Amino acid sequence: MKQAMMAALVLGVAVCAMAAPKKTVVVWSEGTAPKNVYPNDINGAIAEGLRASDEMKDWDVVVASLGDPEQGLPDALLAKADVLVWWGHKKHGEVKDELVSKIEKRVKEEGMGFIALHSAHFSKPNKRLMGTPCSFAAYKGDNKETVIKVTAADHPIAKGVAKEFTIANDERYSDPYAAPPAAVTPFGGTHIHKDGVKEESIQGYCWTVGKANYFYFQDGHETNPIFFQPEIRKIMANAVIWAAKK
Repeated sequence: MKQAMMAALVLGVAVCAMAAPKKTVVVWSEGTAPKNVYPNDINGAIAEGLRASDEMKDWDVVVASLGDPEQGLPDALLAKADVLVWWGHKKHGEVKDELVSKIEKRVKEEGMGFIALHSAHFSKPNKRLMGTPCSFAAYKGDNKETVIKVTAADHPIAKGVAKEFTIANDERYSDPYAAPPAAVTPFGGTHIHKDGVKEESIQGYCWTVGKANYFYFQDGHETNPIFFQPEIRKIMANAVIWAAKK
């Protein structure tokens, strides 16, 4: 009896030792958001929301920036990332092509999830992975706010998200988006211009790129503090979990 108990104890220890390692999400940005809106930059605000999520309590959440050594993504960190979240705007051209190629390989061949946010539609990794111009029909800085609407309630990224909510948004991108046809568009919305005109626009796109899940979210200009907003934080956490499932 004693031997059986000891064997069970040893087996239990072995099982614990073999437990799966934590998943890792790297939240990257270029460090250009205004400090009065994002004191710890956009990646810091997103990471804060992810760490506060009950669903992500067992994740490692890492922040990375363009100004960090190796542009924030040394080989060891990139290799262990299950998901890479990317926000960029003014410094797309400074990202090294060598790093872009490494990201492309991790996504297409190794299944690392990728999430591009707002003006990252013009980032080098996004354009490389999409293989298209990634431009919009129009860009305007005449928006007052945007009403986000869930358009695919059964999609994992929309789970637990309010069916409709409003965000601060002083610029807008107009459809169509020059990217491959999306498998799902879980979020739509209405841009409300400063003159009262309303314009419908897709806000969220999902694809499978190579072996990976891929999400683009249109909103997130650096002058709008939406990444502190509960609904957006829920979307970010859902998106990271979904993106990791490939």
